[in-house]
This record gives sequence, structure tokens and C-alpha cells, in this order.
Amino acid sequence: MVNPVNPVPSATAPCAAVGLVVLDMAGTTVSDGGLVERAFADAARRLGEDPAPLLPHVRATMGESKISVFRHLFAGDEAKARRATTAFEESYAGLLAAGAVTPVPGAADTVRGLREQGRTVVLTTGFGRATQEALLDALGWRDLADLALCPADAGGRGRPFPDLVLTALLRTGAVDDVARVAVAGDTAYDMLSGVRAGAGLVAGVLTGAHDRGRLVSHGATHVLGSVAELPAAIAGAEAR
Repeated sequence: MVNPVNPVPSATAPCAAVGLVVLDMAGTTVSDGGLVERAFADAARRLGEDPAPLLPHVRATMGESKISVFRHLFAGDEAKARRATTAFEESYAGLLAAGAVTPVPGAADTVRGLREQGRTVVLTTGFGRATQEALLDALGWRDLADLALCPADAGGRGRPFPDLVLTALLRTGAVDDVARVAVAGDTAYDMLSGVRAGAGLVAGVLTGAHDRGRLVSHGATHVLGSVAELPAAIAGAEAR
């Protein structure tokens, strides 16, 4: 198990047979072309805030529960954070309805292939449930994975806490050891979440928010061009 105090594991550490794969959505399996930032900016403007000074924090915390981001931005003002979250979800839903999201190339085939290998696949997000469901509907992905989870399913805490990964394990019962879990995402918080959950493989992908250095410094055991490379990474880790 990776030590969360020093979250940069050896890239050559052995990996147990992976039975559960936990995948992030926006930026990892879904290419949204910056729609998350656009929706955040729109939500800020609707609350009378200038989005420019807020966006650096939004970028730094990509992958975190959206209401947690707004709580920080608005200094713990819960009512304002909730209004902002609603505005964000409405804005993002409008962008979805306009057809502004597409799958990352090969993402759907990757999920199907992993499941055909007998692995359980769970899609996770920092979005609220309504936004996640709208995203799944827009992509026609309701039945793609075994399960889809949002922070509300894990008691309200999203990344960088380990809760979503551990909830995926508990809900599915797919594996008997956290070392048999693989996590993939595009943000530093995805990496921390996987490390803190004890996942045996924590893969960062370069199709989203953060670069190789940021992913590795937060615990990535692998850095991939895209999620389409994940099956080969898993097979390679299992073969060592």
C-alpha cells in the first residue's frame, strides 16, 4: 500500500490482479473542452462575482466536489455556495444540451473491454447527481459501466478524500483488497484520492486539467496519454 504521507510510489512496484477500476469522468473519459471552467465562470457572474480571480483556484482543485470549491471561494458562506452550485449545474446542463461534450476517443471501448475481461468499472465525478446523470444521458452511457457515483453517494465528500474509491469498493464488492483497485483521472486530486484509498495502480491521464509533473507529484504510478492506454497499463502491472 502506498504511504499517503509520501504519495509518490515507485513506478515499478508490483500490482495485484485488478478487479475494480474507478474512472473519473470530465477530462478522463469525457472531453468537455473547458466547459467546467465556463460553467464556473457563468455561475460566478450570476451571483454578481467577477470570475477572473476565482478561476485559478477552480483550476487547482479540478476533480473536487463542486460545492466544496464554492464553499472555499465564498469563505464558507453555505447559502451562497449552494446557490452557486445550482447555477453551475444549470449552466453545465445547458452546455450539455447544446451537444458540447464528447467521449474521449476510445473511452467507451476501454470501459467495455475492461468489463469483458471480468473487471468491474465504476465512473465517478465531482459533479452533483443531477449533472452526472445529465452527462451520462448526453453520452448514452447509462449502461456503460457497472456503477456511477457522485460525492453524495459517498457521504458528501468528494476528492481528494478516498471516499469515492472506497464507496465503489463497498458498493460493488468487486475485490477483497484495495491493492486490487485501479484508479484513473486527469487531476492531482484524482491521484490523491487513489493514493489515500490504497489503490494498487493510480494512473494519471493527459487529456484533462493537469500535466505530468503535477500528476506524478500527487501520487501517479503511471501517466498515460489517455484512458485508452489503461488496459495495457493494467496488464503490464499485473505481469510484473
